Amino acid sequence: MGEKREEQIAGPDKEYFFDTSAIIEIVGGNERYRIYSTIKASITLFNLAEIYWIVLNKIGEAEAEEAYNTYKELVIDSGEEIIKEAMKFRKTYKNKGFSYADSIGYMCAKKNNMKFLTSDSQFKDLDNVEFVK
Repeated sequence: MGEKREEQIAGPDKEYFFDTSAIIEIVGGNERYRIYSTIKASITLFNLAEIYWIVLNKIGEAEAEEAYNTYKELVIDSGEEIIKEAMKFRKTYKNKGFSYADSIGYMCAKKNNMKFLTSDSQFKDLDNVEFVK
């Protein structure tokens, strides 16, 4: 798990799992995320809850509803095994302070052969991660 990732470039042949931070960067108009705004991506229900929470608190309820409705189509099931693996991952890296949603998303990406896209520097040196700030 701890090996350094290779540099990747978004493309039509790669499937991605978007961490909540990646979605927030896309919504916020970060130019470095522009290439990811039209590619195939997935999230979990946990990410959707975080997106709603962040937008609700930073912008407002109407915008939170819009974000929820936009991104709910990307939700995939994490399943029991992924949740258990995610909690083991979280325990292994407890010094990094990964949240439940981050841990579940990361393991969901790995188990589904997706690249984990994030702006969260805690993931920067893990394998299967595409870190974009």
